Amino acid sequence: MDTERGPLAGGTTRHSDELARYVRDGRIDAARRAAGELIEAGAQDEALDALARLAPTGPEALELFVEILDASGVVRRFAGAALLDPVAVDDVAQDSLISIAQSVGGYDGRAKVTTWAHSIVRRRVVDHLRRQRETVELQEQHRPAARMSSLIADRLTVRQV
Repeated sequence: MDTERGPLAGGTTRHSDELARYVRDGRIDAARRAAGELIEAGAQDEALDALARLAPTGPEALELFVEILDASGVVRRFAGAALLDPVAVDDVAQDSLISIAQSVGGYDGRAKVTTWAHSIVRRRVVDHLRRQRETVELQEQHRPAARMSSLIADRLTVRQV
């Protein structure tokens, strides 16, 4: 893929540096384009890493990081892998993005941004499931004892037939 500055292949470091320079200079639209070019070139991890490291420097940098992370679909995919309800997936994804934005200053680069984000999403999923458990009463037929006795009864019926 060619850009105004030439092909990206092998030049992702240069483009990551340009992305960082654009963010530091407050040229958010140029930074957004540079991040998009990196992602299109298959360097999503590099783009997210650069943005995560710059996010604590100001609100525009933080907003761009969250925007790019959200657009990548990573957070929603992680939440969707753990939850079945699409509404719950949306809620947990939003809660996760908020938590990520609040804690991005703690990102130290030892792992990929997506790995770091996954740990936050996992905690938000657990929080959601705890809240749900506390607020939703199980119907009698879904209680463990009812399910177990139903299984035993079904097995006995099968054996008798």
